Amino acid sequence: MPHDNNSGLTSESDKVTSLSDTEDDSYSNLGSLIESRLKESEQARLYDEKRWLRSYRNYRGIYGSDMAFRDSEKSKVFVKVTKTKVLASYGQLIEVLFSQGKFPIGIHPTTDPLGIAKYAHIKPDNLKRQDARMEDIYGFEGDGREISPGATADEIFNGLKEKYAKGGFEEGPAPDLKTMPQIGPAEEAARNMEKLIHDQLEESHAISVMRHVLFEMCLLGTGILKGPFNYEQQEHKWKQNEKGEREYSPITKLVPRVEAVSCWDLYPDPDAVTIEDADYVIQRHIFNRTQIRDLINRPFFRKSAILDLLEGGPNYETRSYETALFDRENQEEFNKNRFEVLEYWGTMDKALVEEAGIEMPDDISDELDEVQINAWISNGQILRLVLNPFTPARNPFMVCPYEINPYQFFGVGIPENMDDAQTIMNGHARMAIDNLALAGNLVFDIDETMLVPGQDMSVFPGKIFRRQSGQTGQALHGLKFPNTAPENMQIFDRFRQLADESTGIPSYSHGQTGIQSTTRTASGMSMLMGAAALNIKTVIKNVDDYLLKPLGETLFHWNMQFNKEVPEIQGDLNIKAQGTTSLMTKEVRSQRLMTFMQVASNQFLAPFVKWHSIIKEIAKSMDIDPEQLVNDPEKAAIFMKMMGDMNGNQQTQSVNQQQGGMANTGGVPAGANNQDTQGSGGGNIGVGTPQTPGQGGNVAPNPQPTGATE
Repeated sequence: MPHDNNSGLTSESDKVTSLSDTEDDSYSNLGSLIESRLKESEQARLYDEKRWLRSYRNYRGIYGSDMAFRDSEKSKVFVKVTKTKVLASYGQLIEVLFSQGKFPIGIHPTTDPLGIAKYAHIKPDNLKRQDARMEDIYGFEGDGREISPGATADEIFNGLKEKYAKGGFEEGPAPDLKTMPQIGPAEEAARNMEKLIHDQLEESHAISVMRHVLFEMCLLGTGILKGPFNYEQQEHKWKQNEKGEREYSPITKLVPRVEAVSCWDLYPDPDAVTIEDADYVIQRHIFNRTQIRDLINRPFFRKSAILDLLEGGPNYETRSYETALFDRENQEEFNKNRFEVLEYWGTMDKALVEEAGIEMPDDISDELDEVQINAWISNGQILRLVLNPFTPARNPFMVCPYEINPYQFFGVGIPENMDDAQTIMNGHARMAIDNLALAGNLVFDIDETMLVPGQDMSVFPGKIFRRQSGQTGQALHGLKFPNTAPENMQIFDRFRQLADESTGIPSYSHGQTGIQSTTRTASGMSMLMGAAALNIKTVIKNVDDYLLKPLGETLFHWNMQFNKEVPEIQGDLNIKAQGTTSLMTKEVRSQRLMTFMQVASNQFLAPFVKWHSIIKEIAKSMDIDPEQLVNDPEKAAIFMKMMGDMNGNQQTQSVNQQQGGMANTGGVPAGANNQDTQGSGGGNIGVGTPQTPGQGGNVAPNPQPTGATE
């Protein structure tokens, strides 16, 4: 259970209404109410804790204290099939979502964008006014001005008219694309926003955070992501001083950061089924003294309350499940120097917040109103109290179920789905081992009346038993028990197949062979792997809907609220999660894309196809980053022009070399293809003196009638 002492903190630069450090509210009504809500959530979450604890034990291969073994059971083996399934599902999710090393989040303009032009163009008269500054057809002479492709002169372009009005751009699509260059400001804004979000996620190491979220989602049934929050990050910079010496001069910039939250530390509204329905959410933190002191330097934390908390001493009470989680019987000894801090996000009555010392904004006047707050509470003391700093106000938690439980807040994970199968597999594995121990050894029946009294009855090689004189018959009889292990293992295999069906993760998908005959061929294995990928489709869709799309939207709003340096990202944009696009196996997807490209090459279909997008998708299917290797359409047009000029020059040189060669080629014009029977010319146009009327270009000089003589 990770605990981050920086969780949920905003920058000092944020305009937040916060609690004064001079208020004496050690036992305020607001703090008591938050602690009472925690108790209600704890009571409602007891059943979920039992589920999680059993799932964790099945993953670790640990029998609970409630497991009772018979006296005859000697084997305590635990077959960790659950662990194999969890790791297989986790690995599959990582492969599908992050095979290219970045989040599958795309930003696109809406069909009819508001606040930004979908199209803009330059009219011919604007081009004429710039002709005086043009050296040639390839560009401007160099007057120092730069015309941004994301510009528009219309007022609706978010106040950027003054910056781009001189570029001659006008709103709307170009009536004639040949004479009026056209750009897409909305598309450009979407592209800039997407690149910015991906860069922010990479800088904050969000993929490693997401790995933890996905693992707990597979294990416990629910993954929780929190953020983004403002963090001041130092960038390493070097500059030359007045003496010409190089010196270290780091700069600080505001960046968004996300973090993972364990299910064990989240206490939602007991009446909520989804995070959107939750009236409040409480996160529990476990801090040591150093971490508590560090809070003093964080924005809007009350120094006096923190010092009082430190003076009062640790207040953490060990939960019942923590002993099982950490495999320690004396877990309370490890938590005796810890502090419990509650982080509250949710609604609160306006009167209670005002009572705690918060000044209300002017737009909140009704006494019955509720406000969104963020409060940090420990031992009844308010360590931090601010109004929700986000615009619009939102809950910072994103909760994703592995499998949706339609009537519960927390989802269902892999261990819970195969719990019965795991229990029966363990039972039959123990019986098989115990039986093999009996069947592999002899059991002796000894008639002690026939032996000399007082002898040791243990049996070992070379053992001698002394018989009483006069006694006849066999004193020792060796008995062999039947081997029932094959029957037990047959039942074991049946329930292993049941585990495959219950989880949707076939055994052959994580390396077990010999399951079906179809695995003997490459095509058969490809079919089976494709079917296995379909079983996880719902899980990927949940990740798209509950994690990736909300994450993209929150980062979009964060940049709109806090990022003042990049105006080119503003616009009416859609955030699309693209995890499901990677569900198909790469081989199948790449093959389908290539087939589609061949079909779309038809001259009637080609104008309707986004060739740039097809090339990018082909690169993705081959685990190639398209941003590294694929040009934008604008750059591609430039390179096509350059290549066309180069080919034209080469053809001109070839034609010049072939001048005068018409007679040597039987009258074929220079540059023509004499193997072309369709008349297409193969792209080469004959160059030379035009033929006079009545003279064919392919007729030899002085043609003679057939059979004529000189």
